[in-house]
Amino acid sequence: MRKLLLAASAFLCLQLQPIAASASNLVASISISNQTMTVSQNGIVTYRWKVSTARKGYVTPLGNYRAKWASKNHRSRKYDNAPMPYAIFFHGGYAVHATYDLKRLGRPASHGCVRLHPDNAARFFSMATANGLKNTKIIVTR
Repeated sequence: MRKLLLAASAFLCLQLQPIAASASNLVASISISNQTMTVSQNGIVTYRWKVSTARKGYVTPLGNYRAKWASKNHRSRKYDNAPMPYAIFFHGGYAVHATYDLKRLGRPASHGCVRLHPDNAARFFSMATANGLKNTKIIVTR
């Protein structure tokens, strides 16, 4: 009986293990030199979008970050209540968010945040919140 219980519990442990590992990893890789963001889920590239990062005189921080918090209809307290829809914050006040200044996508234009087309920002926001912010990584490289 004891062997049967051990075998049954070992079987259950093996069956439950993939559930714990099923939380997917979402990675947004931002290239400042290319002004692009590549989104990968579980190692598979799903999107590549134009972005705008910091313009001259400002900085988009380089590094590896976890998403900290999300705000669907955020407004900047620092920059005249400017809209920052679909914001995923990753380092202090720095976020990946939508912009309505579409003609500047693909060129440096921000105060340091990573700006996306509103459709792409909404998609990334949805993916990050569904995936879990703790499972969402943002990597900013030169």
